[in-house]
Amino acid sequence: MKWRQKKHLYESIHLFEQRQVEKLRELGACLRKVRLEQAMSLEEIAAKTRIRLCQLQAIETAEIDELPEPVYIRSFIKQYADVLGLNGAELSSAFPTSSSLRLLKPSWKTRATQLRPIHLYLLYILVIVCAISGLSNILSRSELQVNDSQNPQKPNFRSAPQQGQSVVKHLDPLELVSASSSNATQTNKQVRIGITLQAQSWIQVVVDGKTQFQGILPEGTQRSWIAQEQLTVRVGNAGGVLLSLNQEKAHKMGNPGEVQQVTFGANPKI
Repeated sequence: MKWRQKKHLYESIHLFEQRQVEKLRELGACLRKVRLEQAMSLEEIAAKTRIRLCQLQAIETAEIDELPEPVYIRSFIKQYADVLGLNGAELSSAFPTSSSLRLLKPSWKTRATQLRPIHLYLLYILVIVCAISGLSNILSRSELQVNDSQNPQKPNFRSAPQQGQSVVKHLDPLELVSASSSNATQTNKQVRIGITLQAQSWIQVVVDGKTQFQGILPEGTQRSWIAQEQLTVRVGNAGGVLLSLNQEKAHKMGNPGEVQQVTFGANPKI
C-alpha cells in the first residue's frame, strides 16, 4: 500500500514538472516573439530587469533546470513581460508553482551551484568563525614563544644554566677582584657594577640577597646596579658580557657560551 502511495506521489510530481516545462515553453516563446518584434536584445532586457542573461535565455528555451525555484521563475517572467509592455502579473500567474511538490523534487534535479541568500549568510558566518579561530591560534603561539624566551630554565648557552650543572666559577685572577677590594675600602658599604652586552645572554643579578633582575638581555644593552653589602652577577654567555666594577675599566667575564658567576662585597671583610 505504501509503495503504491509513493509511486502515485512521484507520478504526480513528474506530471507537475512536465506541466511546468510546457507552460514555461509557451510563455518563453511568447516573450521571445514580442521581444523580436520590438527589436530588443536579451542584453537590453537583462540591463533593465537585472536578471542574468543566461536565466533569460533559459526562460525563452524552457530550460527549467537552469533556473531557480518556481517562485523566482514567476518573478522573472513578470519583470520580463513588464519591460516589453505586456501584463506581467497575468503572464506570470500562468506559470504553476507548488511549494509542497517542489520540496519533494529529487535532490539530483537541484543545481548545487545555485546559492540562496541564506547560503551566503551561513558561508559568511563560517568565514568569520574560521578567521577568529586562526587569529586565536596565532596569538596563542606568539604568547607561548614570548614565555619561552623569558624562561630562565631554557637549556641554551645564552639562557639560564640547568640545575645541578657544575659551571659556577669565581673570577679570582681578574683585576675585578683587586678593584673590588680597593674600591670597597673607599666607598665603605657600597659596590656598583655596570654591564654591557656584546651578545645576547641570560643574566641574573642578586643585590643584598634579593634578585633584582633575571632574564635574557639583547645585544647592546647597558645596565648598572648598586649594593650596600653584597652583589652577585651570574651570566649564561660570559664571552658576550663586559663587566665594570665601581666605574673602572670593563672586562669580559669569560669565554663565549660559558656560564660564569662573580660576587662582590661592599665590605672588604666579606
